[in-house]
Amino acid sequence: MAAAAQDPRIRNIKIKTGVLKRLVKEKTMYEKEVTDQTAKVERMKAEEQDEHNIRKQQEVLEESKMMIPDSNRRIKTAFAELKNLLETTEELKEDENYQTASTLIEEVSPNI
Repeated sequence: MAAAAQDPRIRNIKIKTGVLKRLVKEKTMYEKEVTDQTAKVERMKAEEQDEHNIRKQQEVLEESKMMIPDSNRRIKTAFAELKNLLETTEELKEDENYQTASTLIEEVSPNI
């Protein structure tokens, strides 16, 4: 097992797994931000707050919305890279990092 830990492909799998996890988490954060910001803008409108402040909050909302497609694109790229790496390193499938990456691919796959 020590020899496998030295394999640079394992390190690459570990890095690409981390990237994909981070991107999925980032997208989730943007989606939550859009939900929260939408509620905030609606509340401000209902309370008839200053129009300038509402417009500013609406801009923040639009920026968050724009980040979701970008996140999706980056997730697809990271997903494809990791999946390709796993397909070309199947001989390492007994390694814990490989298995972690494989599980992540299965979890993310339906959303790609």
